[in-house]
This record gives sequence, C-alpha cells and structure tokens, in this order.
Amino acid sequence: METIDIDYEGIEQLPLKTFTEKAYLDYSMYVILDRALPHIGDGLKPVQRRIVYAMSELGLLAAAKHKKSARTVGDVLGKFHPHGDSACYEAMVHLAQSFTCRYPLIDGQGNWGSSDDPKSFAAMRYTEARLAPYAEVLLAELGQGTVDWAPNFDGTLEEPLLLPARLPNVLLNGAAGIAVGMATDIPPHNLDEVAKAAILLLDKPKSTVDELCEIILGPDFPTGAEIITPRAELIEAYKSGHGSVRLRACYEKENDEIIITALPYQTSGGKVLEQIAAQMLAKKLPMVEDLRDESDHENPTRLVIVPRSNRVDTDALMLHLFASTGLERTARINLNMIGLDGKPRIKDLRGILKEWLEFRLETVRLRLQYRLDKVNRRLHLLDGLLIAFLNLDEVIRIVRTEDKPRPVLIKRFDLSEEQADYILDTRLRQLARLEEMKIKGEQQELARERDGLKQTLSSKQRMKTLIKKEIQEDAKKYGDARRSQLIDRAPAQVLDETALIPSEAVTVVLSKNGWVRVAKGHEIDPAEMTYKSGDEFAMAARGRSNQLTVFIDSTGKTYALPTHSLPTARGQGEPLSGRLKPADGARFVGVMAGDPEQLFLLASDSGYGFTIKLSDMFTRNKAGKSTLSVPRGAGVLPPVPVRSQDDDWIVAVSTEGYMLVIPLAELPQMSRGKGNKIINIPSARLKTREEYVAAIRCIQDGEKLTVFAGKKHKTMKAAEVDEFEGERGRRGRKLPRGYQKVDSIRVEEKT
Repeated sequence: METIDIDYEGIEQLPLKTFTEKAYLDYSMYVILDRALPHIGDGLKPVQRRIVYAMSELGLLAAAKHKKSARTVGDVLGKFHPHGDSACYEAMVHLAQSFTCRYPLIDGQGNWGSSDDPKSFAAMRYTEARLAPYAEVLLAELGQGTVDWAPNFDGTLEEPLLLPARLPNVLLNGAAGIAVGMATDIPPHNLDEVAKAAILLLDKPKSTVDELCEIILGPDFPTGAEIITPRAELIEAYKSGHGSVRLRACYEKENDEIIITALPYQTSGGKVLEQIAAQMLAKKLPMVEDLRDESDHENPTRLVIVPRSNRVDTDALMLHLFASTGLERTARINLNMIGLDGKPRIKDLRGILKEWLEFRLETVRLRLQYRLDKVNRRLHLLDGLLIAFLNLDEVIRIVRTEDKPRPVLIKRFDLSEEQADYILDTRLRQLARLEEMKIKGEQQELARERDGLKQTLSSKQRMKTLIKKEIQEDAKKYGDARRSQLIDRAPAQVLDETALIPSEAVTVVLSKNGWVRVAKGHEIDPAEMTYKSGDEFAMAARGRSNQLTVFIDSTGKTYALPTHSLPTARGQGEPLSGRLKPADGARFVGVMAGDPEQLFLLASDSGYGFTIKLSDMFTRNKAGKSTLSVPRGAGVLPPVPVRSQDDDWIVAVSTEGYMLVIPLAELPQMSRGKGNKIINIPSARLKTREEYVAAIRCIQDGEKLTVFAGKKHKTMKAAEVDEFEGERGRRGRKLPRGYQKVDSIRVEEKT
C-alpha cells in the first residue's frame, strides 16, 4: 500500500488538551465579558448598549416620532451586533417593559407584552419604539470625549465601549444573566435612594454599608409588592454581595372580597390564578367561591378572590396562598458585574458605589477637559480673527496679490496655521460685518468659562461638588417614590385544611347500608330524611364543617374524613366504601363528630368498653385504624358521646332485659383496646348469641329513659332508673315483664 507523506511545515501544531482548554477559556471570557454580565459604568450588557446607541444614531430620541422596531434591530445587527434578530429584539423589549425594567430606556408603542405574559409581545415589524427620557442619563455626554471608542465587527464604523452614565444605572435597573461558571442577579433600586447614597459617599468616603443602608432600604421592584425579608438579612446581602429577598403580593379587602393589587417581580397573575383554581378543583380551598381577573390598562394587577362566606379568615387564607402559590417568591441577590479593571467580581454595595463614583469622576474630568480644549481652540481662532478685523485692508491686499496668501499671513501677523486657515475660510461679507466688540465680548465669555473649567479641573473638591449637583438634578428629574415597601409580616405557612374552612354547624347522617351525607344545621331530624329503597337511618352526629368526622365499622376500626368533603344532603349521599377501604364483610355502624377533645364511649355487645378522645381515632389511612378490640362473634355498638366524665352514668341493657347503671368514671380512658367489663353477659349465652348487649347510653341525674321492646315502649323516670344502679361488671336487674326483649333505649336529655 502506497504511503502519502504530508508536509506540516507552516502549520501550527498543538496538543488537543492545550487547544481545547484555550478554546473553552476564550469562549468563557467572551460570554462573561461580551454577553452576560453588565459593566459597572453604565450598567448595560453589550447588546443593550448597542441598542441604545443605535437608536440615538437613528435620531430616535425621546422627542422624536416612534419608528418601527425592525428598523432599530436591523441597524443594531447590521452595524454593531452580528447575532440573531429574535434575541436582539427580545433584549430591546426587555428595555421597554415597565414591569420588567424599573426605569425603562425605551418608549414602546404597540404590543410590548404584559406582566401576565412578558413574552407575548408582537413581532418587531408591528411595534414601534423610541428612546425614553431616562435614556438621556446614558447618552447626554456621549459626544463630549467622555468614553473610548472601538471599531465595530467589520471595522467600518466605531462604537462606544461604554456609555457615560450620569447615574449608577447598574443598581437602578439591575441585571440578570448566566455566563460560564458564574451568574449575576442584581435587583433594581430606587433612583432617589441610590442618588442620596452616592452623594453621602462623595461627602463621606469612609461611610460603611450599614450607613448606606440607612438610605438604600433595599431593592425596589417595578411591580411593587412587599419586601418581607428582615432588615438584617438585607444588610448582610449588601455586605457580602449575595443573598436573597422575599417578595409578597399586596392585597386589600373590598366588599368581603380579596383584591390582589401588586404581584412579586416576574410573577404571572394568570399562573397564580391557575394555581389557586387547581387547589379549588382538588377541594383544598373550599372556602373560596370564585376567582376573577379584573386587570386592565388602569389597573395592571387586579386579581379578585371571592371567599365563600364573610366568616372566612381572609388573613389566614392569604398566608396559606402565599405559602402554596406564586403570590410569594424569593428573588436572588448576586452583585456580580464587570469592574473598571475589566474583570468580573462580586462586589458589596459600598464597593459598587465607590467604583462607579470613580468612573463618574473620570467621565466628568474627560468632559470638562474636552470642553476646555474646545474653548481654548475657539479663543485661539478668535485671536486670529480679531487680528484680521483690525488689519482688514492689509489682509485683503495679501489675499488679492499673493499667490500663496496663507504663509504670508502667518509670517506677517504671526498667526498659526489654524488661525490662517480660519481667516481664509471666512467669507468677506461676514468679515466685513464683524464688530470688534462682539469678538471681544465672546472672548471675555470664553475666557471666564476657561478659567472656571481650569479651576474645577484642578480642584478635587470642586469636581465632587459638580458631580453632586448633577446627581441631584438628575434625581429630581427622573426620581420617583419607592414601589416596594419593606414591611415585617408573619411568615407564610400552609395551614391545615380544617383551619381554612368556614366553621358551620352541620349534621352528618349515616344510613344502615353505609351511605353518608351532610346537612347544614343541628336542627334537622335525620329519621325524617328520605333513603334509598331497602335502606334506613342508622345514626347521626352533630359537628362543624371544619372538623373531621370519624366512622367506626363492625370490626372496631375507625376512619376519618374531612366533614366539608362529604356529599351534601341535597341528594341521598354516597357510600363510604367509595372513599374508604374497610375489610371484606365489614359494615359501618357508627359516626362521630365534634371537637377533637370530645370523649366518646366505645363498646362491643359483649359488654366491654372504654372512653376515648375523638382525636385518638383520627387517621389518614383509608384502610382504617384498629381502635376497639371486638371478641370473636361479638359486634360493635354505636358510639355514645360523653357529656361529662363526672356527671354521666352508663346505662347498659341486654337483649334479655337485664339493665345495669354504673358511673362513667369507673371506665378507663384509652386510645385503643378492649376496655373494661361494663355489664356481665354469661359467656355461654354470648357465644351462642342467645344474649348480648342491646344498647348502651349515657344518662345524667334527673333525665328520663325510654326502653323499646318490639312495638312496646316504656318511659322510666329518674327514680326508676336509679333502682338499676349497681357495681360495674355485674349482671344487673331485670326489666319488668313485657320489656325483656329489648331492641333499643333512648335518653330524654335535659334542655
């Protein structure tokens, strides 16, 4: 096989490791310096600077007419920034959005997006733009020798490396960007506060961050909202250059409705409403009845939340929404920027202001020196013009007779080349009309200005006074009130659903077949309600809508469900088996509701039982919680609410008519188990189910008891009931003849 010799002469050879490392570092520095990070001088990234400069070159100043945005983008791309048009236009839009930029640099006309959807702006062929008045802060001194210039990408034009900002725009409008290995998140600030802080640092160069923070209270975001970050944390962030700030929406109450008037920076009102609506659909916000977005041109943010009742605690509801939606968010603080030395660095607040004042001092020095040079040149030309005026006839003779009048004029009147050219370029009729007094008057004015400029340039204190005066003038012209108020607020927290639900009196009704429903109020008669064919009323419990309802099944397991989530009594309810997972063959036999500390008597028909707090039966497990231990073959009796642990007596009646009355206090309070024996049922009769406990109730002194046996019933007065009092665990006494096959008992409580 023939080999081919390759001549590598003149070709640079590098190890792959060296080449890739250098290429990546070059790319990194380009992204950091020429794309992602702002410069401390004018607070702009290169694309933003080029947009503002290109618009000024197009004459699109604040007093000009709006022109198509496509024209601006075309100029920026064609002359200074050879990148994508969509990215360039998006950067331009960012500078025009009042909800994104604290002090917009561009005045847009058309659809420039909305705070709800910042990227919903129209295409650049539809929108029009011009510079905003605030842009004058960056451009006013541009043509006065204040900044360095560099060739554009193709070397045909020059562009400014920086804009001569008269205010620290890097703090006023902030910046956000991601470079390679670093990022920046500079929040916007209030112009008046930053101007005062800069002046303080001019007057007292040794001022600390703490002293500056007495003036600069914190960031000031364009959309308002509240800053709830503790002051100490903000000061620490300004000292270290990185931290975070917590923003919270503002709201007010209007006709029992909650009106959200300001949202955190870069938060979409539409997304917030979606988050709230999702909670409503998931039945996690039953206290909210309706949502509306009433935002318009006059009210950019007006979100309406309609509570279901005027009893809803709106402050607690809002704390829940702050914790669970975008109504509260954290914004990062990372004061990373390119300094005057051209290097990126995270700076503290004092360092930023101090370095910007150095930039401003040098900018003003260059501006004054530029003006001084112009004044000196004009004085020099006027000196020559005055000589020509005083020797007009001789000048005219030389111009007429000499082939080369320029060197003759220079030699005859001791002029400079520039003076001679100026005299020769002056029209004769203009020269003839000149008056000596006018020339001398202009000379005197320029001489005074020259002396003033020299004095200012030679005195650092005069320079500081001038800068201070200009900052104050700009602050007066462009400053405004703070939008983001700093307020101490309670921390947001997701509250338990029950704490957010209106507390309304309700009655939970359970049917024999395990269907459940909730009726408003405590006055209804559940037995009179309609039930499905083959079903009937079993038990009811009175509670409140913001509490949990507990059910107990025939195996002794308890289950808990939020009362507000149960179906209403407008229909016939729903089967509990659709929401819970009882064991096969188990059926629901009781329902309990009320305060979590409420005591209930749980018992099996074997004659054993105990008291238990309602909260001890709470569980999130759909399969239930083993609470009452039921002996084999026995059943669970409906739970009995306890009115008073000291005053209640237990009445237990067996199916064979044996009745026993004992003090409730003799039963233990437990969280689970079998309990103690209440009434004795012979084990042999219990096993064969010949006899078991038919009913258990709690009764108090003076109350009547009605015993039901088949179609017969007997109402016993308090004295008659007392006759059945005995020791716990005994057999009890037999009821009178005819009431020895007991179905149920009922206590007529005192009202």
